[in-house]
Formats: sequence, C-alpha cells, structure tokens
Amino acid sequence: MLKRFFLFIIPITFFVLFFACSSETKKPIDESRKIVFGTTIGDFGDMVKDSIGPQLEKKGYQVSLTEYSEYTIINKSLAEGSIDINVFQHRPYFYYFIAGHHLDLVEVFEVPTDPLGIYAGQLSHLNTDKKEITIGIPNDPTNIARSLLALQDVVFIELDPSPNRTFLNLKDITYYNRPIKFIELDAAQLTRSRKELDFTVINGNYAISSGIDLNSALFQEKGQDYINIAAVRAEDKDTQWVKDVKEAYYSDEFKTYIKRKFKGYIYPEDW
Repeated sequence: MLKRFFLFIIPITFFVLFFACSSETKKPIDESRKIVFGTTIGDFGDMVKDSIGPQLEKKGYQVSLTEYSEYTIINKSLAEGSIDINVFQHRPYFYYFIAGHHLDLVEVFEVPTDPLGIYAGQLSHLNTDKKEITIGIPNDPTNIARSLLALQDVVFIELDPSPNRTFLNLKDITYYNRPIKFIELDAAQLTRSRKELDFTVINGNYAISSGIDLNSALFQEKGQDYINIAAVRAEDKDTQWVKDVKEAYYSDEFKTYIKRKFKGYIYPEDW
C-alpha cells in the first residue's frame, strides 16, 4: 500500500514543481514598458520607425506604431487609451481640439516640423496675370488661419489685424489683391487636388507622404507659431517613459538623423 502511495505522489510532485518553475521563468509583461505611438502617415511615423523606436527598444521598451490617414481622430484615440502618445499636430490645433472635445491631454515637448507651403497646381508662379485664381486650403479652423497668414505673406490678401491669429477665417479677409476663389478641402485631400486648382496650401507632412519635395514650395511659412508637439494623457505627464521618449527626441542621434533626412524643417527652440 505504501509503495502504491509513493508511485502516485511522485508524478504529482514533479508536475507541481515543473509548473512552479515555469511560472517563475515566464514573467508577465510590464505594461509600463510598452509604448504605442500614434502619428499621421509619413514623416512623423518614419521618425518613430527609424530613430525613436530603436533608441527606446535599447532601453528595454516594447514600441509599436499606429499610423492614421485621418488626423481628426488621433487625439480621441489617445484619450481613449488606444495609443499612449501622439506626434502629428501643431500647438494651436491641439489646444483648439482638446478644448472643443473636453479631452484631458497635455503637450510634453516640441518636435521637428515640416512647414506648411503654397504649391503649384495649374499655375507654376505666384506672379500670374490670370483673372481669377482658385486656391485649395485645409478646411479645419486652425489650418485655415495658418493658410491665410501664408497667403497674406505673399500679398494675395490682407487680413484684419486680429490679436487672435489662431482663429482667422475667410471673413477676416479685408482686401483681395486679386480675385480668388477658395476651395476648402480635408488637408489630406489637397495633394490629390493640385491639378484641378491653380495653387494649393499643403501641410508639410502630407506633402512629404505624397512624394512632394518641400523645397518645391512656391512659399513656406515662417516662424515657430505652428511647430508640432507630442501629447500624452495628463495622468502620464511625469512618468519615466515620457521622460525617456523626450530624451530620444532630443538626443544627438535623432538630431543627426533629422538634419540628414529631413532638410528644411523647423526645429524645437530648446534643442
């Protein structure tokens, strides 16, 4: 009887010990070491894939990237937890969007930014004698303002000297220096509409993702007003992983990469 007991208990003991050892070797994934980036398709995604992701992976993070073709949902995706950090938008748009949608998001640092530009369509020179010109501009409020400021710089229009430049719109045009018909489109569609319009005002990231050379712009916006930022949920602002992401974006390795691959960009003021 005793012999039978030992024959029964030994396999059970081995079974328990085996799985106890297995549970020790298979540690659960630390969720704080997983970072999901959200960007628009193109340069911001390339930056994560080529430089930021590899730097963070060397520090033990598991990095993944979600690229969106529709930028108006990226802040909502961040707030809902589908992604952990987004990099795609300039500061005026960010504050306009989170206020309008009551999102608890914060900016954490600036990133290199491709400037908005005026590009040739059916016409190849800004100095034209055409009686009326058609210009495609983005249809969201902050990028409309941004476009109008660029068009004022090339003396196509004159704007009301409003102190709030973020929300300028077509009603703020006080004088047309030539007849202009504006066509408002989603920013991502403007690159595909160039042949149907005389000129188009295109965000830099969409120009690059469509294979348009930034240096081919007939005019590029000036200054730091519309430099892009990285955003996270407010609860994550002071976490170590956010500090490590910023360190990667401000590293010498990343600066060298940007200046080699993305010429003509606007850089963070505190680089």
